[in-house]
Amino acid sequence: MADFKPKPRWIKTPLPTGKTYHQTKAIIENHHLHTICTSGNCPNRAECWNAGTATFMILGDICTRSCKFCGTKSGKPLPVDKEEPKRLAKSINLMQLKHAVITSVDRDDLEDGGASIWAESIRLVKEYNPKITLEVLIPDFNGEEKYIQQIISEKPEVISHNLETVRRLTPLTRSKAQYDCSLDVLRIIAHSPSRAKSGIMLGLGEKKNEILQTMQDMRAVGVEVLTLGQYLAPSDKHLPIKAWITPEEFKEYEETGLKMGFLFVESGPLVRSSYHAEKHV
Repeated sequence: MADFKPKPRWIKTPLPTGKTYHQTKAIIENHHLHTICTSGNCPNRAECWNAGTATFMILGDICTRSCKFCGTKSGKPLPVDKEEPKRLAKSINLMQLKHAVITSVDRDDLEDGGASIWAESIRLVKEYNPKITLEVLIPDFNGEEKYIQQIISEKPEVISHNLETVRRLTPLTRSKAQYDCSLDVLRIIAHSPSRAKSGIMLGLGEKKNEILQTMQDMRAVGVEVLTLGQYLAPSDKHLPIKAWITPEEFKEYEETGLKMGFLFVESGPLVRSSYHAEKHV
């Protein structure tokens, strides 16, 4: 088993149910869209879908990387679907969202890492939904600033890129991404009109001083929004959970983060990158 002991009571989540949940699910399925809610087996799916929100995943659902914490499929992706940006924009309109989150798999097979599809997706979502605000959770694009700037030029309100874990555990946890490269990506974002956001998982064996150092590294490059959540192993083949972080410990990190100067800190066992994302604009 990946979990070294039974889940504590504070990890339990309600079963997916409710009219709005099923309506949201139907729109996503009927328009052949992917969501990290499903691919990442997010524990907040019931809460978010019942609120009529979702985190959409573009560029397919097969990632070219195979990070040891992630439940998204990895392998050789299908060709880029040129109609996906328009379907996404229309679906968000049908859902009548005021705020949406878009993320993607890594597409190292593409020359631009998918940046052109990213830019078109943001452009069309704003065109079909003039009053919407957007958060985009982007890959590292191997640190290529010209591709990151393509996304910045479309002016999403929040641009997020996750460090995922502390420096020491990065080589063990992430298949290709590097800690300093991710910091460089965040620095580029922070120097743009968009708000810079990042997050890490806890429970992989990191130490408290390493967590605090990672938070300081984020602030040093200009990150304004921080998320911290409990790592949950997607399967027995993924990295095992080394520790259950208590709600009290998460609260302590939240208070410390605010003292460091973060504008928003979402810190809790079930917090994920897009949790309460509408507050971060």
